[in-house]
Amino acid sequence: SRNAIVACAEAGVPLLAFERAPWQAAEGDTWICLDSIEAAVAALPEAAARVFLAIGKQNLAPFAAKPQHHYLLRLVDPAPPPLSDCAIVVDRGPFSVENDIALMTQHKITHIVAKNAGGTGARAKLDAARALQIPVILIDRPSLPERKVADEVAKVLQWLGHQADRGV
Repeated sequence: SRNAIVACAEAGVPLLAFERAPWQAAEGDTWICLDSIEAAVAALPEAAARVFLAIGKQNLAPFAAKPQHHYLLRLVDPAPPPLSDCAIVVDRGPFSVENDIALMTQHKITHIVAKNAGGTGARAKLDAARALQIPVILIDRPSLPERKVADEVAKVLQWLGHQADRGV
């Protein structure tokens, strides 16, 4: 995103970022909102826990610093285990609250680490966490330079139509 902002500014190309509205805590949620993967690792307890890492496979390495935990990873594609004590479930969303409750119960999850992606497709894990009273460590989106943002496809299409009128 940062590279796109810089490139568009340098080239004089209009930019609209499509970004879902971030998730907001509701009554019954136990969330800790942090600004980085490293802060999320530090926020995990020292005592052994069973952690559902819902952050994608690119960001798993820092969690090796807390090898006392068992990690559950839900990945889109099969991959070799990246952490010393982990279980991998290969699955593709959208997910349902009922299935996520079953998954977390089966794996005896005590904590969830997730990125605040917003939208509905990946929200089920948060609703399941509320139902099971599991604390969530939620990683905020990175801070980005000022840019035009739309949170609905219709707004993006409207903006594209407006840009087409100007020859872009």
